[in-house]
Amino acid sequence: MTAALTLGVEEEFLLLDPGTGHNAPVVEKVLAALPDEVRAQSRLEFRHSMLEMVSPVCTGLPELAGQLTGLRRAAAEAAEEAGARLAAIGATPVAEPVRDPTENPRFHAIARHYGPIAYDAAVCGCHVHVGVPDRETAVRVSNRLRPWLPVLQALTVNSPFYAGADTGHASWRSIQLKRWPALGPTPHFASAEDWDRTVTALVSSGAMLDESMILWYARPSATYPTVEIRVADVCPTADDAVLLAGLIRALVVTVVEADGPEPRIPDHLLEAAHWNAAHTGLDGTLLDARTGVAWPAWELVGDLVELVTPALHRLGDTGIVAEQLDRVRAEGTGAARQRRAFARGGDLHAALAEVTVSP
Repeated sequence: MTAALTLGVEEEFLLLDPGTGHNAPVVEKVLAALPDEVRAQSRLEFRHSMLEMVSPVCTGLPELAGQLTGLRRAAAEAAEEAGARLAAIGATPVAEPVRDPTENPRFHAIARHYGPIAYDAAVCGCHVHVGVPDRETAVRVSNRLRPWLPVLQALTVNSPFYAGADTGHASWRSIQLKRWPALGPTPHFASAEDWDRTVTALVSSGAMLDESMILWYARPSATYPTVEIRVADVCPTADDAVLLAGLIRALVVTVVEADGPEPRIPDHLLEAAHWNAAHTGLDGTLLDARTGVAWPAWELVGDLVELVTPALHRLGDTGIVAEQLDRVRAEGTGAARQRRAFARGGDLHAALAEVTVSP
């Protein structure tokens, strides 16, 4: 089973005007400037100021690190050629002058169906795919991941600014997205059949335009034979993304092999745990969804690491994950790094420099 747990990562980036920090609607120019082989790993996203880069399927963390680093470098070079800079940041930091969707019929259908919330300023996430044998396994994994996803969310907060000011939230992306239906903690499902029946009902209700609008934090991928975890802001560095992917894969290995009943956590407690994670990141307490008790954030990170350590050993990922966790403990989350740079430099440009991807 372990050998089948491949990895893939999708990273969404913002294109920013170097002078104003506003979102720059130049994605078509950026795509045109990408080398052909890299363009094949890119995706046109919802906004003209967004670019998505998709890793190939990887089997190890060093391979994933090399792929993400190369894709980021190529995308940053293309952005620079288009007169913009590539920013690994979770939410629009200043303003988005152009909010029309890109030229994709599905994106325009989404805008018509959901109205003003589809015209919110752009947000960017990091989605991690882990290969699993079948959809039943993916649904079972999604159930067992529920208490741990707030911890991963807190570890990856990277969007404290909006409209040029600190929002008071470590992940404004997470707060902004709460208006979308079928987005948030994954409900508990008895089986893949139960999942399908529920999705059919939600589409019939109009809450989902179609099955692709399942935006829960964990889900069986509609495109790949994977379980997809989509709780994180885009990570400020490739190393941060590798840490996230390593922890997620080890967690999937752990819960696939878990015995006993699946945890049945009340949805309102999970909602509170995720709000807490988005608000404070690792700079305070987090609600332990298993117990309903708040603990210092790093204690819950420690619980997660203890749980997945046997899987990390078997996967050969212990050293990489430990090294990167030590770095995050020393440097802070992406949100903490941005806030520290803002305080040091006195303006938002200093914070944005912290998340600018270098060519």
